Amino acid sequence: MKNLAGKKALILGIASNRSIAWGISESLKNHGAELAFTYQNEKLKERVEKLAGECGSDIVLPCDVSVDGSINQMLEKLSGRWSEFDILIHSLAFAPKEELEGNYIEKTSKDGFIQAHSISSYSLLELCQEAQPMLKGTNPSVISLSYLGAVRGMPNYNVMGVAKASLEANVRYLAYAMGENNIRVNCISAGPIKTLAAAGISDFRKMLDHVEKNSPLKRNVTIQQVGDTASFLASDGASGITGQTIYVDSGFNIIGMPSID
Repeated sequence: MKNLAGKKALILGIASNRSIAWGISESLKNHGAELAFTYQNEKLKERVEKLAGECGSDIVLPCDVSVDGSINQMLEKLSGRWSEFDILIHSLAFAPKEELEGNYIEKTSKDGFIQAHSISSYSLLELCQEAQPMLKGTNPSVISLSYLGAVRGMPNYNVMGVAKASLEANVRYLAYAMGENNIRVNCISAGPIKTLAAAGISDFRKMLDHVEKNSPLKRNVTIQQVGDTASFLASDGASGITGQTIYVDSGFNIIGMPSID
């Protein structure tokens, strides 16, 4: 059933066919949405163009959210192809690799803290500010990506966890502010998935093993499962859902302690 037929989706943050943004892109396409993509820099342009082509899209635009004016310029170019769109996917996060290991107090710098919050959280606010006039159609939807480290202390996640906490609060305030325009804003908190971004987190393999052994479903999640949740949140079937953080983590977030053998 093509429950997103006729909807247009702008996707920021795709880096490879192993990224969560790719799982979302495939699912949106399979459910009937028309897609547009952005790339951060020239190094990633050809890769994103290839992935876009696999989704039947030729709309691939430059956008580096760390550069002032880049979002506005990207949306101006997009307006030459689309006068409006229905779905905005924000799959962007960054913190210096050296700050994603060891002791949070010892490893976190002021510059790293600001950079993590700017790219991982503030960029969502700026996107919504700039894109709001184009977010129209039936039940427009904004979706971002988070992780359990936003609400729980996690080894090595450090400043990224604090930035993700900011992101989740950002989602709630954006939902409150944009609801009067019928724009919904939600967040998916995905379990650990082996992506390029996750490779920067120290001991990530141990995180995967721990979730697999201790989550209620005894398995890790896939980018496809996260993608299908995004498709649901983007659909008219989720028209009454906004300001929420939806966990797609095999139920790991409900566990108080590991099972005792």
